[in-house]
Amino acid sequence: MRYAIPDLASGEHRYHEIEIEKSRFIIWTAFIPDIASFDALLAQARAAHPNASHHCTAYIAGAPGEQNAIGFSDDGEPGGTAGRPMYQALEGSGLGQVGCVVIRYFGGTKLGTGGLVRAYTQAVVQALEGLPRRPFIERRMLRIRIDFAGEAIAREWLATQDALIESADYEADGVTLSIAWPRERDSDLSALTSRLKGQLTRLDSSA
Repeated sequence: MRYAIPDLASGEHRYHEIEIEKSRFIIWTAFIPDIASFDALLAQARAAHPNASHHCTAYIAGAPGEQNAIGFSDDGEPGGTAGRPMYQALEGSGLGQVGCVVIRYFGGTKLGTGGLVRAYTQAVVQALEGLPRRPFIERRMLRIRIDFAGEAIAREWLATQDALIESADYEADGVTLSIAWPRERDSDLSALTSRLKGQLTRLDSSA
């Protein structure tokens, strides 16, 4: 599966801020490959803004459409007015492995439930507009064992398949290549066996 993710380093976040009815909404958006990464982002936001009224959150720690590694929180705002709208904005962006914390400093004017939904949605949508993106290819590990005569053929073919050779282990009777294989190309694996014919001695794959 191929999809877009934030083009940010682990532990890095993008800052965006808007003001609505004198309330400040500070948005931190980050690359979130797993739930632990989001927990670290939230802890950092709370430490940087300990006096904020709310630290509302949403994340998708996986591919777009992920249903397990997701989360959102209103953090004291009326139920359904912050975290869920933020999550829906993330979901609508088509991004995966993304999360955000919206830090609110209350300005004295109550926005009402509808106003809060609009404010938190607007905050995330605007933050995502300027977010750098890069493509992500979901991969699994393969190990192929081939004789020396087949190595050049295998490397040439793998290069045409977006496959990444992580390592090569040489022994007396052949070489084992460890490969990060694109899951979207699983149906093409039979072509490797056909191309190498008798030179491929073993193919192991992870789930």
